[in-house]
Amino acid sequence: MDLRSGNLRRFLSTTSSLFDRPLSAAKAARVTEQIPPSTTLFVSGLSGRTTNQKLREAFANFGDVIQGKVVTDRSSLSNHSKGYGFVRYSNLEDAKKGMEGMDGQFLDGRVIFTEYAKPKDTL
Repeated sequence: MDLRSGNLRRFLSTTSSLFDRPLSAAKAARVTEQIPPSTTLFVSGLSGRTTNQKLREAFANFGDVIQGKVVTDRSSLSNHSKGYGFVRYSNLEDAKKGMEGMDGQFLDGRVIFTEYAKPKDTL
């Protein structure tokens, strides 16, 4: 793009309005919707190097972890990580401690984010 002709400036001015628009009522409800507490946590921001075992060990500091599962791309031959996973605790108290303790922390060089997993029937 030629900056002198203003094409880039025109492009940026038209696309920036996409971010200024308010959310529709339906989207706003989904964004603010509270996910009920669960013994399963959704973990995002995982490194490609994070394994099921590493995920489980990191969260085990906060309670009894039943399972740690990194979601992988089944279509690729090498089963690359999709960058997210799930951790299941034996009870709600441990899940809450794990969520609060690991949210925003580093794991394998990446900052991870945790929240309660949505029930399968609402996906």
